[in-house]
Amino acid sequence: QVQLVESGRRLVQAGDSLRLSCQASGRSLSTYTMGWFRQAPGKEREFVGLQTYNGLTTYGSDSMKGRFTISRDYAKNTVSLQMNNLKPDDTAVYYCAASRGGSWYAGSGIDYWGQGTQVTVSP
Repeated sequence: QVQLVESGRRLVQAGDSLRLSCQASGRSLSTYTMGWFRQAPGKEREFVGLQTYNGLTTYGSDSMKGRFTISRDYAKNTVSLQMNNLKPDDTAVYYCAASRGGSWYAGSGIDYWGQGTQVTVSP
């Protein structure tokens, strides 16, 4: 059974940087796409970004592309999300995900999900 566990500092101020990590266990996910979603209070889940098994990276918006970086360590079976110049609007629960298929922009058909970690950005 695959498990994804997110970790990272969770309370930051606007303008700060934050790195979230996700550790996968149960099997190697080197042939999977791995990435991140987030869900802010009262809003729908939002695609943040992904990195394919062969290193291609996509982000959910231009704002994310300019401030967020996704990276993977295939040997350690991890995926990380580096977030810079954080804004209060980035406050959300961040979810790690892994999948061989599905629609990442829609967040449907994703094979595995983490339990989520709350990130709060204060003004």
